[in-house]
Amino acid sequence: MTVGVVVFPGSNCDRDVRWALEGCLDIPVRFLWHEERDLSGLDAVVIPGGFSYGDYLRCGAIARFSPVLESVRTFAEGGGPVLGVCNGFQVLTEMGLLPGALTRNARLHFLCEGAALTVQPAHCHWLQGYGPGESITLPIAHGEGRYQCSPDLLAELELGGQVVLRYQANPNGSVGDVAGLTNAAGNVLGLMPHPERACDPATGGLDGRRLLASILG
Repeated sequence: MTVGVVVFPGSNCDRDVRWALEGCLDIPVRFLWHEERDLSGLDAVVIPGGFSYGDYLRCGAIARFSPVLESVRTFAEGGGPVLGVCNGFQVLTEMGLLPGALTRNARLHFLCEGAALTVQPAHCHWLQGYGPGESITLPIAHGEGRYQCSPDLLAELELGGQVVLRYQANPNGSVGDVAGLTNAAGNVLGLMPHPERACDPATGGLDGRRLLASILG
């Protein structure tokens, strides 16, 4: 089993994801430079947090056109597991693989803190290690994590079980307290909190380990 982790110019959390997967879960990682197209031999793909080029326009707005993401789209549409964390969540919305948009935090401040979350796994492949209504804590680190969508779309997402992570004390003004969404098929997950930073009790707890371990089936 091998997981592909996308690398953009300026990104940094790709290394955090690699550390969590290889160091904590013994899952091999292959870095995918943004100009690559070959996803052969991969069992899952992670679009990590940090930054991607062109974020000064709008987070993920330019990165969405990367050659590697054309292949990621095909992989996801074929049922392949795709995880987008923080900037990766922003990229997934820009690509249209997840609905809605991420905008500046309500108070226009960068947030770096632990966030208490409620999990509703529903049909999301990535969250089957958690129980419905389970409370977990994952770190957040973002300036543009405020999820936005229309009231009608939010109602549709909630009805379809696609709102799978909610903030218990909304830090950024996201509508519906949305912290994470899955697609209708359940194989694509985008979330603003960082599960890779909660895989070791010495660095941030263990609440993120089950999410990444879901790759093991």
